[in-house]
Amino acid sequence: MLKEIVINVQEEETRVAVLEDRVLMEVYIERSQNQRLVGNIFKGKVENVLPGMQAAFVDIGLEKNAFLYVEDAQPARNPEAANQPGLNVNIGDILKQGQEIIVQIVKEPIGTKGPRVTTHITLPGRYLVLMPTVDYIGISRRIESEKERERLKELAARVKPEGMGVIVRTVAEGVDEEEFRQDILLLSKLWRKIQSRSANSSAPNLLHRDLELVQRMLRDIFSEDVDRLTLDSRSEYEKTLEILDMIDPKLKLKVFLDERENIFEDYGISTELEKALKRKVWLKCGAYLVIDQAEALTAVDVNTGKFVGSTTLEDTVLRTNLDAAVEIARQLRLRNIGGIIIVDFIDMAEEEHRNQVLATLEEEIKKDKTKTNILGITQLGLVEMTRKKVRPSLAEVVQKPCPYCEGRGKVLSEETVSIQLKTQIYQLARQTVADTILVEANPIVAARLIGAGGVNLRELEQKTGKNLYIRGSATHHLEQVTIKPLSDQEEISSQTVPVKTGEIIELKVEEPHISNPSDGIARLDGFIIDVEGGGALVGELVSVEIVKVHRTYAKARLV
Repeated sequence: MLKEIVINVQEEETRVAVLEDRVLMEVYIERSQNQRLVGNIFKGKVENVLPGMQAAFVDIGLEKNAFLYVEDAQPARNPEAANQPGLNVNIGDILKQGQEIIVQIVKEPIGTKGPRVTTHITLPGRYLVLMPTVDYIGISRRIESEKERERLKELAARVKPEGMGVIVRTVAEGVDEEEFRQDILLLSKLWRKIQSRSANSSAPNLLHRDLELVQRMLRDIFSEDVDRLTLDSRSEYEKTLEILDMIDPKLKLKVFLDERENIFEDYGISTELEKALKRKVWLKCGAYLVIDQAEALTAVDVNTGKFVGSTTLEDTVLRTNLDAAVEIARQLRLRNIGGIIIVDFIDMAEEEHRNQVLATLEEEIKKDKTKTNILGITQLGLVEMTRKKVRPSLAEVVQKPCPYCEGRGKVLSEETVSIQLKTQIYQLARQTVADTILVEANPIVAARLIGAGGVNLRELEQKTGKNLYIRGSATHHLEQVTIKPLSDQEEISSQTVPVKTGEIIELKVEEPHISNPSDGIARLDGFIIDVEGGGALVGELVSVEIVKVHRTYAKARLV
């Protein structure tokens, strides 16, 4: 498998793309104004202890207090013990309000939630992760050879500081004791520096900031199994070579500088990122996935789409589900989706086919470095999964909730808005003594209110007993409306009709008249102007003379 890393460095953000056989699998984005927080170590102050939740809020100097669970606060002999909530330790026995503690962020603040922290500090190196607060030796699960696991465990036992723990990373496979010692030397020195800063400062205070994105990639991802690392920044390229000189000089041969103007565009990465933000994902066979991310879980639906197969229905369903299993594993990595994931594969009648699809999904998930568990198929035929959520998803990094629909993904239809608007007009008509009411709305909504030939407008005026001026405004969002009473005659003239008979103005013809295509339609501040003979001039700027003014539109002729 060809594995590449492409790094794009810009003034405001750095982006790292991981490609496998030229297919985009993972992307990491770090922006200067919103630096990554996971891995940072703080001296914090316990703000309040919550016995009912077995947790505490800790002030670490950020906008929102950090959340500390009891299992992340209690002393532990090893990481497994730290994650067992059944040890019957009360949060109040461990922490007191006002207490100062050293914590590390393990989960970014997401939405309304503050960051999650732990007192079990981990300091990652190239080959080892130092755990200064627990006495434990762990080996990466990705190292499968039992003989190699035993060798690495012996090496780790010889080099680890007394009373501290280490985890041997995947990249350590095949390395010797001297490289372990160099790692431990640097990490132990770093821990002493953190302790010194803590002793000489008051809470809240940042004690240690994790490496920047490119440096983390060199530490965590760039290894012997990567065939090529390409950067588009000369300064970052030179920095990378300097770092590799210290951690693994052999890898320098795989680093290349490519200063093209838009490296992500040329590699096809930008197109894939655009697709990764859409609900619908097309498969090569013609089937497609629909991915819906909610706050509590992510639902993935598999559909046959354009794929009709060539043999039997069961074969078509199996092929679709197998292709979907591969793409789902990729999308989870690419979009960095975490939490609960529910997959609705197309129903399969044969047990053998279900097992085949699950096996394919499990095989693809193994390529994912983020811990993912497949819990099996439910009675409803849904596949349940969980994926560890440490950092925000791709959508959370590059998007924000729509200010109009507030994240619903839908807006009210023009029919609904016009019905609601009628109610508001009736209400204002009852409350105001003014004879005239001005209504501004999106052109589609305004057209529904006016009706063909102004029939709806006349009916509204008859029912309200008011003069109504309804104006379409392109600057109004579909759900946005403005209603106000007008009593002053000068104000009525200036705000309701923006043109006068005999006036010569320049306008852009926007579209042909719907019932008389030889005429063109132009707009001035949302006010419709019917240009005689302007149907053939759509898109052009023309001079016209206003020949007749009506309440909802004006007639004009070409000059």
